[in-house]
Amino acid sequence: MPLLTVLIVLIIAGVALWLVNTFIPMDIKIKKILNIVVVIIIIIWLLRLFGLLDFLRDISV
Repeated sequence: MPLLTVLIVLIIAGVALWLVNTFIPMDIKIKKILNIVVVIIIIIWLLRLFGLLDFLRDISV
């Protein structure tokens, strides 16, 4: 996957998370949990993308 595509996906994810945090009224605890989950998912995706977690390729969700 080209680096530009990765950058675009990260920007879109960041903007989407900012929009949710800004415009959807939620309790602060729920926002924190949502932010943590999104960041963990993005980190795992990046690690798989760069081949640092090759053993996760066999797991399907």
